[in-house]
Amino acid sequence: TGIPSAPKTDTAAPTAGATESVIARGQRVRVTTDVIDASIDTLGGDLRELFLRNYPVSIEKREQPFQLLRDEGAELFIMQSGLLGTDGVYPNHKTAYRTERDHFELAAGADRIEVPLTWRDGALTVTKVLTFHRNSYAIDVRYEIRNDGATPRNLYGYSQFVRSHVAESNYLTVIPSYTGGAIYSPEKKYQKIDFADIVDKWPGRDVTGGWVGMLQHYFVGAIIPPADAPMQFYGDTAGAGRYIFGAKNLRATTVPPGASARVEYRYYLGPKEQDRLEKIAPGLQLTVDYGWLTVVAAPLFWILKWLHDFIGNWGWAIVVLTLLIKLMFYPLSAASYKSMAHMRKVQPRLVALKERFGDDRQKMNQAMMELYKTEKINPLGGCLPILIQIPVFIALYWVLLESVELRQAPFILWIQDLSIPDPYFVLPIVMGATMLIQQTLNPAPVDPIQKKIMYALPVLFTVFFLFFASGLVLYWTVNNILSIAQQWWITHRIETAGKT
Repeated sequence: TGIPSAPKTDTAAPTAGATESVIARGQRVRVTTDVIDASIDTLGGDLRELFLRNYPVSIEKREQPFQLLRDEGAELFIMQSGLLGTDGVYPNHKTAYRTERDHFELAAGADRIEVPLTWRDGALTVTKVLTFHRNSYAIDVRYEIRNDGATPRNLYGYSQFVRSHVAESNYLTVIPSYTGGAIYSPEKKYQKIDFADIVDKWPGRDVTGGWVGMLQHYFVGAIIPPADAPMQFYGDTAGAGRYIFGAKNLRATTVPPGASARVEYRYYLGPKEQDRLEKIAPGLQLTVDYGWLTVVAAPLFWILKWLHDFIGNWGWAIVVLTLLIKLMFYPLSAASYKSMAHMRKVQPRLVALKERFGDDRQKMNQAMMELYKTEKINPLGGCLPILIQIPVFIALYWVLLESVELRQAPFILWIQDLSIPDPYFVLPIVMGATMLIQQTLNPAPVDPIQKKIMYALPVLFTVFFLFFASGLVLYWTVNNILSIAQQWWITHRIETAGKT
């Protein structure tokens, strides 16, 4: 109560074809490190542009770095911060700062570089310092406040994102990744706050510790206050389809006369590399969102990454991971394939029952159940391998969709990005062929309609898998090949040597 709010950001909707900024600009200060290329605006000292030098836009445009922050166009996304108070004027994200240089570059051998911006009003001097680090996407922001007046000053810091939301329209994405806000607190842990929640007047949350973030596919922006600072996480709309999501101090920083004080934040603006995220803040790795199957997906990614570190290729790591999963479930699969092999052996007798009872389904089903009971066959046993694979399949789907480590990861020949569909649809067709081969090893249904459905499934799955990430299709194809080998061996043994 009584803590002022950050002033509204003026964000007029851009006109069709407009290229000019939709937010007021001052002088630009460029910052270059080994991993990022950023632009700071002297109006507010905001981070307005940020390019990730090690992450190309696409495999076709490897020379063009991915742009995470931008202050123009439909996909606006910027970082703002400032100071608030009721006992005087303080610099916020609309305040003009001064700087002595317009370009800062991380020197060879240096671990960090500082960019100072200065503002003065009477007896109050504020220096906003942004610190960039080598091989890091963490950016430290501190306000150095000097009070040369006769009365104490009480102020509050804030940091916030402003971004628009453009819905994904890529038909190649079966399930779109999450774009929106998220918060983490020691008490309630990880929670998504999507744009609809902000429109519906999300009440915010008072926390001590934690972070507030803005997520998108493969990349994240996060505001990480000091762990002991009471904060309020808040959300708001900014007009023209834009949203504000941020954090502000709930405890005033007092600057006595003739003294100085600091207000500090840390940002993370970069890829969702899990090793980096774990070191930045507790719970930040949860922005790699595997959904309700995290308990399965997280170990899968850990094993996959370990295999990649050993093999050096994500595609072959997926192949080896598939083999390990197959070995783990071998006993269950073997039991299922034995059941299916026995079903194949009694297939002629099932056909005879069909001819004997004709359209009398009740008697036919009774006779079939008696036959299964006599031969000790579980007619549902053949479904077990597929049922076992479904959670692994879904978990691996999210691993391939969410893990930036697999973005633009090559395999062999024409497959140069395992996170997108096969450009020539070779893998889905091979996968469909393996499914068709599996059908020939399974007992054919007695019912002709069921038989048609079973042979139509490989075609349907092939069409469906045309739009899945090639890494996922690779997993399913290798799994089918291993299943064919296992099932053929078990079926061959039973048909030639009798029951085992």
